[in-house]
Amino acid sequence: MFDIKWIRENPDSFDQALARRGFEASSAKLIALDDSRRSHITKLQDAQERRNAASKEIGKAKGSGDDARAQELIDEVAQIKAFIQSGEEEERRLVGDLEAAMAVIPNLPHEDVPTGKDENDNALLKTHGEKPTFQFNEAPKEHFELGEALGDMDFATAARLSGSRFVVLKGQIARLERALGQFMIDLHTEDHGYTEVSPPLLVNDSPLFGTSQLPKFEEDLFKTTTDHYLIPTAEVPLTNLVAGEIVAEDSLPLRVTALTYCFRSEAGSAGRDTRGMLRQHQFQKCELVSVTTPETSLDELDRMLDCAEKVLQKLGLHYRVMTLCTGDMGFGARKTYDIEVWLPGQDAYREISSCSVCGDFQARRMNARFRPADSKQPVHVHTLNGSGIAVGRALIAVLENYQNGDGTVTVPDVLRPYMGGLEKIG
Repeated sequence: MFDIKWIRENPDSFDQALARRGFEASSAKLIALDDSRRSHITKLQDAQERRNAASKEIGKAKGSGDDARAQELIDEVAQIKAFIQSGEEEERRLVGDLEAAMAVIPNLPHEDVPTGKDENDNALLKTHGEKPTFQFNEAPKEHFELGEALGDMDFATAARLSGSRFVVLKGQIARLERALGQFMIDLHTEDHGYTEVSPPLLVNDSPLFGTSQLPKFEEDLFKTTTDHYLIPTAEVPLTNLVAGEIVAEDSLPLRVTALTYCFRSEAGSAGRDTRGMLRQHQFQKCELVSVTTPETSLDELDRMLDCAEKVLQKLGLHYRVMTLCTGDMGFGARKTYDIEVWLPGQDAYREISSCSVCGDFQARRMNARFRPADSKQPVHVHTLNGSGIAVGRALIAVLENYQNGDGTVTVPDVLRPYMGGLEKIG
């Protein structure tokens, strides 16, 4: 969401920023809607002033015995009152039209974000580690080949239970998934200073609007018969912890994390990644959320990225970090880093974490503010979110990078305490 006052003062900058994201100019439309709202409010104010003046004149007319004039004024006040009542409804409609128009416009990119159309225009920021080498001659297997051969990854039963894009994990692979999630949440709370939260997995529409999943991406969500939504990411409840609040400046930055299941319909992914666990309707993710002051949010983005990278570094996985271009960023982001882990079974890098700074875009939708120590007026906070990291994709990466020629999988050192000391799966 945007500040219409800023748009009125900077229409060219607004349109140029939208053009970088591939969106058409919108300032003229928004200003026209705001002009209609302002004009109508002026009419209401004039009507209220006239009603007050006429009400005083009624008393004077009655006091002077001019009953005809008094009745004329009474009739006028009644008409003005009816206009004001209907006018207040019209004002709400005009405000709603403006807010609805702004709600479907994406956030403006930060000035140092590369301009581009899609993932092909993303910029490499850095790489870490080396691609693994294997002591066997065959091509590395994909995770589902390994999991099915071990008997602990069952897509057929999941399809019978729930349909496509689900999996049943069993035995040691199920334990490995649990170990990964516990390792991540322990790392972020014990080493990185995040506070663990266990949030609801069902939310109303308001939190989803606040983090900008609604109204634009409703088809990507699962909705219940009670009008609740299953969360697509823990970003939704975690960021909304400050919705409608004015927090103290000395409480910032607020850093919270949660290990939850996430649910996505994958409405726009028909035919993509249909085999295996890469794109599921239900998956676990360790989410990181920060709420900061405007002056510190970009530094907080770098810190969040470092926290997410530490997970992969401790797992001994090779990865690269990409700065997303304007055409590949998420709807609510100003700047995004994607971490792409190397999957030898696919012979490709795949996204495993995305860390974004949203500026005050979500805060305006949530009405989340803080009161600076040197100001009486509250200011909108800045919000950030990132995967720290996607558990299912981490499971895929461990299986593929730590596979052995006999079909077994070596357990990374950092996970062995969570696996009862187990060194190898198989």
